[in-house]
Amino acid sequence: MNKSIHTVDLVIVLIYFVVLLFVGFFHKKQKPPNDVDYLLAGRKLTLIPFVATLVATWYGGILGVGEFTFKHGLSNWVVLGFPYYVFALLFAIFLAERIRKDELVSIPDRFYSHFGKGAGILSAIFVMILVSPAPYILSVGIIIHFLFGISSFTSILIATVFSLIYIYRGGFRSVIRTDILQFSLMFIGFVLLLILSVKQFGGFSYLKTNLPPLHLTWHGGNSTQYILVWFFIALWTFVDPGFFQRTSAAKSGKTAMKGIFLSIGFWFLFDFLTLSTGLYARAVLPTLPEPMLALPTLGINILPPIILGLFFAGLLSTIMSTVDSFGFLSAQTFGRDLIWRWKPKTGSEIRWTQVGLVITGIFSLFLALLLPSVVKLWYGIGSVMIPGLLIPFLCTFFCQRRYPLMVWMMFLPAFLSFIWFVVGRLSEIHQYPFNIEPFYPGLILSLILFVVFSSDIGGDPQKQSAQED
Repeated sequence: MNKSIHTVDLVIVLIYFVVLLFVGFFHKKQKPPNDVDYLLAGRKLTLIPFVATLVATWYGGILGVGEFTFKHGLSNWVVLGFPYYVFALLFAIFLAERIRKDELVSIPDRFYSHFGKGAGILSAIFVMILVSPAPYILSVGIIIHFLFGISSFTSILIATVFSLIYIYRGGFRSVIRTDILQFSLMFIGFVLLLILSVKQFGGFSYLKTNLPPLHLTWHGGNSTQYILVWFFIALWTFVDPGFFQRTSAAKSGKTAMKGIFLSIGFWFLFDFLTLSTGLYARAVLPTLPEPMLALPTLGINILPPIILGLFFAGLLSTIMSTVDSFGFLSAQTFGRDLIWRWKPKTGSEIRWTQVGLVITGIFSLFLALLLPSVVKLWYGIGSVMIPGLLIPFLCTFFCQRRYPLMVWMMFLPAFLSFIWFVVGRLSEIHQYPFNIEPFYPGLILSLILFVVFSSDIGGDPQKQSAQED
């Protein structure tokens, strides 16, 4: 398959990497950044870069999106599109301005502030799991291997270095600058792929004739319970560290709210592009042995030279924008929210974040070599982590402080969902106990603990915190 890739397309991809590094490293001459500059771009993020970085960061699992569409058709939008619009809208309306007003740096900061050190440390561990860049580094490595034919290990090593090296120096500002570039490229690449797919094969009538009937149903052959779990997993939006970081970095709460509203529109448009091209991939390549490569394989089969290179630059942009964002968040969580807070505050938050970035890169490199399907990873992590974080995080806004109890409200639901998940995966027929998905028992236990242990709702958490201190 690689022989059909023209040299000019490979050159375009190489130029993309060079430009990405230049944009990431470039900065105006100024005094060394302080902690807020490095971690949150000085809290001066305006509307256009806010939208660009939020939209671009959301699609790192594009190979997983193509895989899910290839296997289940329109159901991809039902589980990986619509629910996220709903919860992003609620986040914008109810949380965005409050988060910006509090001027905290991270989700663990809220737990440290409201529930104490134990809850802060546990939340940081949960966040580290949520924002591991390993699956996205794996995706970049797969594409590099696909294009250039070099070994998988070398491809993943290159992906790790290129994804994280420029944020070591520039911090969140480098993430924003590169995301603006990648936002443009990801839309250009997929618009070109869809236009040429329609031109070569025809419109909806072609898809209807050549797709399995279930691919054009809302469920795609999946059970209602399975789809409903994905809807609940979309609650991830409330505890997404990327959402929190960008909201905290916004110039104002109003900027963050408007930015999220606009982002939902761009997500809808990009979902239309990826869903449509994924359906064409299934119709054109029904016997493709590796569904994860559905989108790049479709591109190679129908796009002419130069346009193919632009498409792969867009495909890589979709992933790389998530790798650098999640890599930076993971580094910040490990270096700042764990080590810097655990040890006496020797050294700056910047230095500990940079140390965390090196460790994140090494850990992600090895983890990426062991990962399964990106979709399965999303499902597993979401099913286990969200029950442990969701209600406690919302309590930092709407509940009075309950520090000792909150640690258990975080740990026990996540632990129950994890045990449920492991038991199901180890069973001979890979069926969860009572045929119930692991997300549900964890969330139900979290609700029970909330009712039992948190009787006071609606108090001022800052005031309560001051009283207990």
